[in-house]
Amino acid sequence: MKRFFQSEAGAAVLWVVLSMLMAATIAPWFYQAGMWLVGLTKTQNLPGILEWLGSACERADFSRFFSRALIVSAFVLLPLLGWRIRVICRGENGTMVGLSFMPWKMALLQVVLGCAIAGGFLWIGGMILESLGAFTPKSTPASIEKFLSRVLLAAVAVPLIEEWLIRGMLLGLWLKFSKPLTACIGTSLFFAFVHFLKPPEGCTLSDPTSALAGFELLGKVLFHFTDPQFFITEFATLFVIGMILAIARLRTGALWFSIGLHAGWVIAFKGFVLLHQPVLDHPFHPWGVGKTLQSGIYPLFILGLTAAVCSYVLRKFDLRKLS
Repeated sequence: MKRFFQSEAGAAVLWVVLSMLMAATIAPWFYQAGMWLVGLTKTQNLPGILEWLGSACERADFSRFFSRALIVSAFVLLPLLGWRIRVICRGENGTMVGLSFMPWKMALLQVVLGCAIAGGFLWIGGMILESLGAFTPKSTPASIEKFLSRVLLAAVAVPLIEEWLIRGMLLGLWLKFSKPLTACIGTSLFFAFVHFLKPPEGCTLSDPTSALAGFELLGKVLFHFTDPQFFITEFATLFVIGMILAIARLRTGALWFSIGLHAGWVIAFKGFVLLHQPVLDHPFHPWGVGKTLQSGIYPLFILGLTAAVCSYVLRKFDLRKLS
């Protein structure tokens, strides 16, 4: 155990643990600040950006504030990780893989190609599940407004924000201190964990404003990770997605291909959910596939095919040199 914590991996685990503890401490402050802003928006005329932020805070539950607190904590404590790894490596820096400038045509090519590969494979996989009876079309088709707000808007905003933060800033900073594989695994675990910062269904917090509310939520979330079905069918899927995105960022030297992949998955996932509903008594549920295309062994198989095609494309064509 002592030897493990003297390694880069041990330093990364310590960073994650401290980030979670710090997030549990400050999450109630984030929640109270959000509710204070909600109150201001109802009594005063505020600038548009604050009105939008207040509306977002009003819709968010405590777990959303916890996830934002975790991201802040991870960045605040990142220098501690760098210092610890430098001590382990006796001052030697790890590999630094920076982001390179790219003409807009090349960037657009990477976005479109990544979106087509990721979205295409996931959508085809969903249609196969429909043909096998695991999903059925919803009786009421979604409106264009709902498709635009829930699918296209998310497909633009989510990849840009998350890729810039996680594969851009966080992975970029981590690469200053550790080996690429360690950095990819660490950021992918963080990526998956942030997306599952919700307690099991039916669990509630006694008082979100309590100073211990963050620790109460953290305990319920960590207990959820003891469920093998959740770990294999849901957490593993997000971890694999994080690894594909991180490796794509390293292979291309830019975020554009990762943004395209992320956007493709968002379009296929949210679009399929909008148009289909699961058949819960189908033999595929819940291990083969969950209530959505985000969980299950079958989506992991689809991601494996996607990763293989991405590897071939990135090996066959150097996207940084195409003209």
